[in-house]
Amino acid sequence: MTLSEPEWLARRDAHELRVRAWTDPHQQRAARGEKQPVDDFLFEYYRFRPSWLKRWHPGPDVVLLGEAARDYLRWPEYQERDGGVALNPATFDPKRRDSLAWILNLLRTTAERPPQFACFGLHEWAMVYRQTPDVVRHNTWPLRFAPDQIAAIVEAQPIRCSHFDAFRFFTPPARPLNRLQPERTTTAQFEQRGCLHANMDLYKWAFKLAPFTPSELIADGFGLARDIREIDMRASPYDLQKLGYAPIKIETPEGRAEYEVHQRNFADRSQPLRTRLVALCERLLQSGT
Repeated sequence: MTLSEPEWLARRDAHELRVRAWTDPHQQRAARGEKQPVDDFLFEYYRFRPSWLKRWHPGPDVVLLGEAARDYLRWPEYQERDGGVALNPATFDPKRRDSLAWILNLLRTTAERPPQFACFGLHEWAMVYRQTPDVVRHNTWPLRFAPDQIAAIVEAQPIRCSHFDAFRFFTPPARPLNRLQPERTTTAQFEQRGCLHANMDLYKWAFKLAPFTPSELIADGFGLARDIREIDMRASPYDLQKLGYAPIKIETPEGRAEYEVHQRNFADRSQPLRTRLVALCERLLQSGT
């Protein structure tokens, strides 16, 4: 694909305008020394800087025309080609190819495995199980229940967390309550697209391949992760009503049903992004053969 200078500049500007709706409030809060447990999480946990999120890259097989495109030559992954400037997939670091193949396998197996919808967001409850409020992760925000009540809610329902990066934050007494015991090395054996965190991580896999990932794909991943994070925290034991987030009361049958509706929606929304990431991984691996 070849893009004229007005065409790709328009795409670049549209991308920056889109992501600034997320990055500007975060940076303004940071300047004031404020923290917000929903939106700030995506920047603090995933460690992809706002300036990187705003930066536009076209992805492989796109030639940018015009003098302004030469600015991209400051990155070693770009080269002059066909009268313009384009990414060279062959410059993908050979040392990262094992990691790339691992990501591709994870994406494929997750896409093919039947989704599960019975966890009901209990992972966030397991992260505060049998803890005093002053030592929980978001301890500047109140909990909806006293510690003993939270423990009773956790113990009354089976925990089925399949995501290692959620499970590893369980409190020690909560870990044996989980029906699954995922480990880092068994991630691909457990990952499934009914899991909110597995779908949030599509943002991570997208930005880890930058600058080869089209920035629109990274932004799509961030947008999905942002929507998932909101539901994740609304279903948590934290009381975030002062931020405008009504709780999803997963301690009730109605709340669990509401949570599952969101789960199924995110499972459906995640699949097109996963398909695009699979195609990108395949393209990058092909360039090294």
